[in-house]
Amino acid sequence: MAQNVTQKLIASHLAEGRMIPGEEISLKIDQTLTQDATGTLVMLEFEAIGLERVRTELSVQYVDHNLLQEDFKNSDDHLFLRSACKKFGLWYSRPGNGVSHPVHMERFGVPGKTLLGSDSHTCAAGALGMLAIGAGGLEVAMAMAGEPFSVNMPKIWGVKLTGELPDWVSAKDVILEMLRRHDVDGGLGKIIEYYGPGLKSLSAMDRHVIANMGAELGATSSVFPADDAVREFLYSQGRLGAFREILADEGALYDEYEEIDLSELEPLIALPSSPGKVVPVREVAGREIYQAYIGSSANPGLRDFAVAALIVDGKQVHDRVSFDINPASRQILENMMAMGILGKLIHAGARLHQAGCGGCIGMGQAPATGRISLRTVPRNFPGRSGTKEDQVYLCSPETAAASALTGVITDPRTLHREYPHFMEPENIILNIGMLIPPAPAGERFDLEKGPNIKPLPDLEPLPDALEGPVLLKLGDDVSTDEIMPAGAKVLPYRSNIPAISRFVFSQIDETYYDRAMAYQQLGSFVVGGFNYGQGSSREHAALAPRYLGVKAVIAKGFARIHLQNLSNFGILPLIFVDPDDWRRIDQDDRLSIPDVRNAIRKGNSLQVLNLSKNEAYETRHPMTQAEVEMVLAGSLINRVKQKGLSPAKP
Repeated sequence: MAQNVTQKLIASHLAEGRMIPGEEISLKIDQTLTQDATGTLVMLEFEAIGLERVRTELSVQYVDHNLLQEDFKNSDDHLFLRSACKKFGLWYSRPGNGVSHPVHMERFGVPGKTLLGSDSHTCAAGALGMLAIGAGGLEVAMAMAGEPFSVNMPKIWGVKLTGELPDWVSAKDVILEMLRRHDVDGGLGKIIEYYGPGLKSLSAMDRHVIANMGAELGATSSVFPADDAVREFLYSQGRLGAFREILADEGALYDEYEEIDLSELEPLIALPSSPGKVVPVREVAGREIYQAYIGSSANPGLRDFAVAALIVDGKQVHDRVSFDINPASRQILENMMAMGILGKLIHAGARLHQAGCGGCIGMGQAPATGRISLRTVPRNFPGRSGTKEDQVYLCSPETAAASALTGVITDPRTLHREYPHFMEPENIILNIGMLIPPAPAGERFDLEKGPNIKPLPDLEPLPDALEGPVLLKLGDDVSTDEIMPAGAKVLPYRSNIPAISRFVFSQIDETYYDRAMAYQQLGSFVVGGFNYGQGSSREHAALAPRYLGVKAVIAKGFARIHLQNLSNFGILPLIFVDPDDWRRIDQDDRLSIPDVRNAIRKGNSLQVLNLSKNEAYETRHPMTQAEVEMVLAGSLINRVKQKGLSPAKP
């Protein structure tokens, strides 16, 4: 039977299950990716599992998020991660080497391989013909231990691309068009596979932009074929030997279909504060801006900086505008310097920041209160920039650079000048010196733990019955940035759960921590709307609430990664059978689920009692049998300790 690219990738890594949408499958994982905001916890979890060395083909630890060293915390954690890489056999990407996703694509991406990462934008590697999936850190730790990754078989959504992008329109506008059509939950339970004649005009890095922000659609992953564009990219990186062609068979079918004529697209922009609020740039042109920001994992390519440089070349940006440049990798920064791209940007008034995530996750470059910030980053959730009352718009480098010149949101087509086409040279500077290979097997190393690194908290098994108050009632599309904020103030505590838990829900309700601590031992509930937990894969958004006593989250629906993280840390996820029941529950209502352990063992239907209103609500849990066992045990780590790991494979 003819297969599409996604089916080929899954079939070649299928460890268990059938490739029928909705059925649970297990996948062999070839590579793992961790970054420092989640990696410290992953390394503590791997230590708790008790293995001496990773069992993957390749695992890489990047330091790209927490680069501001205001005190000892981030510096200590960098040394801890370095020591963990030596002890457990991982590659180590040093601070300042760049954002994990483009660096991994440059140095380690291989068509046909699977990649599991503790970052939701791991899916960017699908640009190379990989099956790349973001997951919670505990799942990545298990993959490092050689365990397969379990997921419900997604539907495969075929998106046919035709035509070519017109001038002043680029890859960012393609994924913004997908978000305009389908919003932030349109990809739930799906892998998006791009195909068609329009692919010929998209480079591998263009595809990276599109695949990266598939996460914003809620998709499990995004996949492109490994074709001539991938061959050219790997050749430019000195890794042509890693190439293998992977194309969809003639006559291959998809579960769902979509078509985009690239030639009909125009510059698009996502309004605050959701990647799904997309409109044409022309509809909001003229609004005064404070900041224009270029870089991040969502626009990491050399061409993204080069086109911006050519737009501002010989000019000065508006004197009100902070024109921020975040190189995605040190290698790209070196090439920007050698080719004169950086000089053009600096001379035009750009502020240069080190290669890393930077302002994308609120690590510096925070915008002024209530002022518009145009960014080429993937997300604009409320407060993610580091400014609570922010106004972040998502756009292409072309729109950001044009607007930096004028001081207002500007459709770049109205600059009335020739479009600055950029062709990347065949030979570029390569930088591999910032990547430290694994130490030889058999050598002994100690973990270097600073005073801010605390052991994982003990998580008790699920009790026989749950009872407690609803401490918070939330609406639709609540992101993990709102559950557990990022930024320079919070992220340094990522390896200290008692300390970071003080910030849980602080973006929404600053009283939550104190109220939760009163019920830490007794237990409490959170009630949410549709797509609860969208966005970042950070498992702190599950572990920290669990530490504060949250026993169950009842919602209209969950984002995939956060749903898994809840189960991983023993929080019971429940979905309203009747979504209107959400309206009947108020904050501070007292809920009860009697005989809960037996209920989730027997099936997926549970009745929730509202003791305050003498009402009952029908709910269901979406967990697999393995996830039920995790919740019963109190966490995935507890479950592993009960049953042990699979034997090591040669």
